[in-house]
Amino acid sequence: MTNITVTPYLVADLLAGNERMPVNVHVIDHPDARILVDTGIRDLHPLAADMDPRLYPFDIDPHSIDIVVNTHLHFDHCGNNHLFAGKPIYVQRRELEDARRIKDYTIPEWVDPAGISYQVIEGQHQLLPGIRLLPAPGHSDGLQILVIDSGEHPTIVGGDVAVWFGELEEPASEGQKLVRALEPEMVWLTHVSEPWHGR
Repeated sequence: MTNITVTPYLVADLLAGNERMPVNVHVIDHPDARILVDTGIRDLHPLAADMDPRLYPFDIDPHSIDIVVNTHLHFDHCGNNHLFAGKPIYVQRRELEDARRIKDYTIPEWVDPAGISYQVIEGQHQLLPGIRLLPAPGHSDGLQILVIDSGEHPTIVGGDVAVWFGELEEPASEGQKLVRALEPEMVWLTHVSEPWHGR
């Protein structure tokens, strides 16, 4: 399918070392649904204070989104999940279990706000025609990527499968090796505002 588009939205930036690191979420417009991959940061929180978050307006109308996908549940990826109460939010079982069980994994109240309806999956999942979810462990054990099978080579929305392009140039984790094996046309990441061009 070629009529699927990916649009990044900058929702915050974080202090990483001595540099500011962008936090992007991604909207996928598909003929059958509008998908949001990750939801960014909700507000300032003491557990994230050491990363000095700067928040930007959340310029996505929640009513326009049909499906949410959490690549994983670290605080900078699930902070606005509460805006999507009543919408299906897809997450890998391992990720949800770890987020609820492991101390200091994330901000717990951002994972389980009132009205949230997780669609818990295990392994590969066909989300829509031409769009599938694949487990891609590395940054977290339950991380998943979204793969758009359009044209000869796919487009991937990868969350933190890599934090910067160098991790895709020299893949080390299982998830990074999976991305390279898929021979993508491009890969969108949370903390880089432009896509990585593969092949």
